Amino acid sequence: MNPNTKTFSATAVVKQFPQKGGWVYLPIPQTYTDLKIEKPKWGLVPATITIGKTTWTRSLLPMGDGTLFIPLSEKVRKAEGIAVGDKVAVRFVLA
Repeated sequence: MNPNTKTFSATAVVKQFPQKGGWVYLPIPQTYTDLKIEKPKWGLVPATITIGKTTWTRSLLPMGDGTLFIPLSEKVRKAEGIAVGDKVAVRFVLA
């Protein structure tokens, strides 16, 4: 394992943005400071994400208040039986 790899975990409630067709997402309580990284130009933080038995690569995205979120695709939600309102544990490794 790369000694510079940064692994984090969190548990949060799955939410959905309110607009029609709004993304389903998992808010991450960690800020850029908590992750010990500088905020990237566009705020995107590449990571390998694991929920349950499903692992994929995606960027953590900025919420606008300094926290981040992980968009949850339909594929991931179906594979893990996740619905809006569920409490979900996630592990992510920063790229």
